Amino acid sequence: MAQDLKRLKRIGWGVRSVFALGIAASLAGNVLHAADNGISQAISAWSPVALLLAVELISRIPARRGALSAVRLGATAVIAGIAAWVSYWHMVGVAVRYGEADSSAYLLPFSVDGLIVVASISLVEIGGRIRTLTETATEAEAVSEPTPAPADLVESKPVYTNEDIWGPEQPAEPAPAPPVKKTPAKRVTPRPVSAEKVAKAAAKMPDAPVSEIAAKAGVSVSTARRHLAALRVTDASPSAPVPAETPALAAA
Repeated sequence: MAQDLKRLKRIGWGVRSVFALGIAASLAGNVLHAADNGISQAISAWSPVALLLAVELISRIPARRGALSAVRLGATAVIAGIAAWVSYWHMVGVAVRYGEADSSAYLLPFSVDGLIVVASISLVEIGGRIRTLTETATEAEAVSEPTPAPADLVESKPVYTNEDIWGPEQPAEPAPAPPVKKTPAKRVTPRPVSAEKVAKAAAKMPDAPVSEIAAKAGVSVSTARRHLAALRVTDASPSAPVPAETPALAAA
């Protein structure tokens, strides 16, 4: 495939040289037939130059199917027709001026224009074949290129650790101990002195009325009655002393 591509490129350059030779002959006939001033010669030389540029464009730029491709080919054909018509009559005039017979003077331009037409078609055809071979070679190289194995991909990539990204790992700090909730101690209200006196008097006189116990303890009757009621509640609790240890108190 590579050899075919090289061969086609060499043939392409040869065809391009033939095409350039035909354009040069047409260009020379146009310039010789024009008036002896630069403007007339430039106008006469334009049509072969336009044909040269148009053929180079369609031979080097790939054409796609569609309306735009048809427009491009149609425009090239129009340019070629104009160039052929102008060059034909210019070369006829030049041939007659320089002594050619009538028949040869009218036939000679066909050789130049025919050479240009054949070279331009060959140039477009060779350009298309070169593009096809180039695309085929590119696809073959893409298919034949080995796909790297997953292991190769992994090895080719650098492996980063947490230490590389975040730096050396710092020792973990111990978690703070949860605060210990201290239970406030129950405040014990000291027993009044009058209550002690009432309790002692009631213990000595278990059957005495409240008034006598109050007189014995040296407190008022209401105070003695309040303390005696508190003593009864304390005696009724589960932690109260047994009945044998607590004297029975008589009601007032």
